[in-house]
Amino acid sequence: MKQSFGLIGGLVAAIVVVLALSLFTVDQRQYAVVQQLGEVKSVITEPGLNFKWPLIQNVRFFDRRILTMDSPEPERFITSEKKNVLVDSYVKWRIVDPKLYYISVGGDESRARTRLSQTVNAGLREEFGKRTVHDVVSGERDKIMDDMREKADQDARKIGVQIVDVRLKRVELPQEVSESVYRRMEAERKRVANELRSQGAAEAEKIRADADRQREVLVAEAYRDAQKIKGEGDAKAAAIYGQAFGQNPEFFAFYRSMEAYRSTFKSKSDVMVLEPNSDFFKYMKNVGRSGK
Repeated sequence: MKQSFGLIGGLVAAIVVVLALSLFTVDQRQYAVVQQLGEVKSVITEPGLNFKWPLIQNVRFFDRRILTMDSPEPERFITSEKKNVLVDSYVKWRIVDPKLYYISVGGDESRARTRLSQTVNAGLREEFGKRTVHDVVSGERDKIMDDMREKADQDARKIGVQIVDVRLKRVELPQEVSESVYRRMEAERKRVANELRSQGAAEAEKIRADADRQREVLVAEAYRDAQKIKGEGDAKAAAIYGQAFGQNPEFFAFYRSMEAYRSTFKSKSDVMVLEPNSDFFKYMKNVGRSGK
């Protein structure tokens, strides 16, 4: 009886062990590649519980999420101007064909990264060699990333990998080159600034000269119009005076003499030398006579 229980227990344990070696779970973030004697028998892409032959088949799991390959140090590339630039970049990639990925690189992620790094590095070297410093810094940076992604993806497909994106985080000149470039840029900016200042000064002089000319013209025209109006007013005043005084010539002569006296004796310090019987004292004499 005891032997029967022991035999049953051993059988149950053997079944549990066989089931443990036969069943495996695939996570939704993984691919599973079932191998038999080094040969790929199946690829499981759906999550869930699966079966394999124990001791004959084994399973390799590969990450199906998007992975990042970031360069630890900036790479040095040469532009079409034969100038060195330092480029810091990263690559987004993921496995899309687990079977081909396993056959090509043995499922080794470090080998896949080395292959992708060589591909991206060679592509960037080619793209930078066709462009100037200005192009790679700002002018065609987006185009470089797009072209690089397409070229790298074509090669990556050969190992069952898709290149999702290639990004240039930083593109800058080496320290020994930056200072000379900055000095040249500063000199160029100063030259442009001086040129703009001289153009502005010339325009300012032109505007001031034109304003002075217009002012002289306006003043001259205003003086002309003022003299014309004044002459017309004097003519009208003389005509009115003539018409008014023509009605009584004696009063006109008296009025003019009074005005002359007022102007002459305006200052007490004035001295006049005249004969007593001069016509200038005509009305003064008459006044004295009328007083008698």
